[in-house]
Amino acid sequence: MKVLHVITGLDMGGAAQQLRLLLRRLPAPCEVVTLTGPGPVAEGIEADGTPVTHLATTGPHDLTTLPRLTGLIRAGGYDLVHTHLYRACVYGRVAARMAGVRTVVATEHSLGDAVIEGRRLTRGVRGLYRATERLGAATVAVSDTVAARLRRWGVPEERIHVVPNGIEAHRFGFDPAARALVRTRLGLPLDAFVVGGVGRLVPGKRFDVLVRAVTQLPGVHLLLAGEGPEREMLRRMAEQFGSGDRIHLLGVRDGAIDTGGGGETGDAGPDIPGLLSAIDVFVSPSPEEAFGLAVLEALASGLHVLYGSCPAVDELPADQAPGARRFSLGVHELATSLRELRREGPARLPVPPVVRRYDIARSAEALMAVYEQALATARAHRRTPVPAPAPPERAHPAGVVSLPDPARAPAPPSFSNR
Repeated sequence: MKVLHVITGLDMGGAAQQLRLLLRRLPAPCEVVTLTGPGPVAEGIEADGTPVTHLATTGPHDLTTLPRLTGLIRAGGYDLVHTHLYRACVYGRVAARMAGVRTVVATEHSLGDAVIEGRRLTRGVRGLYRATERLGAATVAVSDTVAARLRRWGVPEERIHVVPNGIEAHRFGFDPAARALVRTRLGLPLDAFVVGGVGRLVPGKRFDVLVRAVTQLPGVHLLLAGEGPEREMLRRMAEQFGSGDRIHLLGVRDGAIDTGGGGETGDAGPDIPGLLSAIDVFVSPSPEEAFGLAVLEALASGLHVLYGSCPAVDELPADQAPGARRFSLGVHELATSLRELRREGPARLPVPPVVRRYDIARSAEALMAVYEQALATARAHRRTPVPAPAPPERAHPAGVVSLPDPARAPAPPSFSNR
C-alpha cells in the first residue's frame, strides 16, 4: 500500500503536527504534498525520512493547482490518497479521481458549526465540500462531535469513521528543571503565578479574552505561544492596559517556543513541554474546537485547565479529566476562575485517564484499519460487473444533452448552526 498525503500547508498548526506524528507510525510507505507554506513542519517530516513536495500554490484560485496535482498523483503510482484540511480535500479528491486513484480518504480536522479552519461556512463552502466529498471513499472525523456535524451535512453514515487525534503523552510530563530554565530565560520570578496558552493567534481562538483577563490580575504573568494576524493587536492590548511587562507573546517554530535559546530545526517542539512545565494553569479560550489537542497536552503535564471547548474531554465522563473545567466565554468569569486557582495555589495533578485514551499509536492503528477497509471496498467494486445502462426513453436530437433548469431546481437544504 503506497499512500500520498495531501495537506493545505505545513508551516504550523495542529493538523500539520498530527500528520507528522502519524507518519512516524504508519506502516505503509508514504509521501506528502503540501499546497502552500512548506515551513518547519515540512522540514521535520523530511528529517524523519518522508519525502515532501511543495506545490507552491499561490492562492485558492490558482488554476494550475489541479492539473499539477493530478499529474503528480498519476506519476506516483499511489494506491490511496489521504487529504487533510479544506482546500487540500477539495483539490485532492478531484485530482485523485482524474489521475485514476479511486480510493481517497479525507480527515476533517477542524470543522465547526459556523466555521471551518477559520473560514465562514457559507452555502458555497458547504456545497463545494459536499460535492467533492462524494468522490471519496471515507471521511475521517477527529471526534464524535465532528462526526455528528458531518452527518448533519448529509455525509452518509457508512463513509464516516471516527479516528481521534493522538499525542505522545510522555513528552509532556512535568519537569522541574525545565520549569526553572524557562522561567529564568524569560525573566520570570520563580514564585510567580503564571498562566499559559498555545495556539494560532486568530480571532476564532479568542485569546483576546485571555489577555484581558490576565490584565485584571496584578502580579500574574501570561505565556502565550503562537503566531498569527492578531499578535500585534494582542501586544497593543496588553500595553494599553499597562500589562505589557506581564503578557509574554512567544513566537513558535514548528511548535517550539522561540525564547532566543535556539532549538533543533525540524524538531516537533521540545519547548512546548517546557512551557507547560513553567506555568501553573493552562487556558484554552476557543469557543469552538474540533478536538482540543492543546488541552490534552496540558493535562498530560498535570496542569489545571480552563477551556471554552474541547470535544476530547466533553465526550467522556467527568472523571476522565478531573483537572479540566469548562467556562463560558467571558473576561470576568475567566479572571474570577484564575483568581480562585491562584488563591488555592494549585499543585500538579496526576496524569488523568483521558490522556492515556488518546495515544498516537492507537490513532495510527485505527487509521490503518480505515485504509484497509477503503481499499477492500474499492477492490470489491472493481470485481462487480456494472450493468449496461437502460436505453433512454427519448433520445436527444443531434447528441445534445439536456441539463436541468436551475430555476426549477429545488432550493438547497438549510443547515443548522446549533
